[in-house]
Amino acid sequence: MNILISNDDGVSALGIRTLANTLAQAGHEINVVCPDRERSATGHGLTMHQPIRAEIVESIFHPGVKAWACDGTPSDCVKLALWALLDSPPDLVLSGINQGANLGTEILYSGTVSAAMEGLIEGIPSVALSLTSHINKDFQPAANFAKILVGQLAQNPLPELMLLNINIPAVKWEEIAGACVTRQGVRRYIDVFDKRVDPRGKTYYWLTGEVVEDVEPPLGLNLSENIPIDVHMIRKNYISITPLQYNLTYANGLNQLSQWNLKFP
Repeated sequence: MNILISNDDGVSALGIRTLANTLAQAGHEINVVCPDRERSATGHGLTMHQPIRAEIVESIFHPGVKAWACDGTPSDCVKLALWALLDSPPDLVLSGINQGANLGTEILYSGTVSAAMEGLIEGIPSVALSLTSHINKDFQPAANFAKILVGQLAQNPLPELMLLNINIPAVKWEEIAGACVTRQGVRRYIDVFDKRVDPRGKTYYWLTGEVVEDVEPPLGLNLSENIPIDVHMIRKNYISITPLQYNLTYANGLNQLSQWNLKFP
């Protein structure tokens, strides 16, 4: 397959190197366009008021990989790749492998998911891949699963245009319990701003906080409660696969608001 890979951890991140090299060694045509530095938690931000630059990167990836480092956001990288850098559209857009989970409502902030979402917006099936640890540096199990998944998608494409948000537990390959389709949970943080003072006596704030994983998603989302939640399955060492879309319209809200009798003077 012809695959575009991006991320939000930057061109030097081990996760994207492991992913790109593994897929290149498997015979896929790989192009990498990713930020020149870490751009985590940038969401779907785009650069509008300054130029975007991209430079060819050599000696970081497998010799068969063509790579650029871009000074924009993850979404900038994918948009620039599709509209300016690549000779033809890819069959698939991959983002990752991220250092850290993108579960539940975290996806709203995730640069990793946003890069993949940009591919989806342009009509290309996309996959976001995340290793659920900020410490573990063994990305090979996640890359191995990506290779299996890409091989399957080459033979059996997705039935509809969608984004697969995939989280891989940070354990050895033989300790992974399996892979399962999940629905998005709620991974909420209790936000805490740590107030500090710099050497010049100026006050600043550092965002910290404690994650709260056991928040159940609200009822009425037209999702089967028989489908497990991503946060729960990761704890059981399953790979979590959650299909996403970019249309955020709330179906139940449409039904409820259609009963309104709005009157204007």
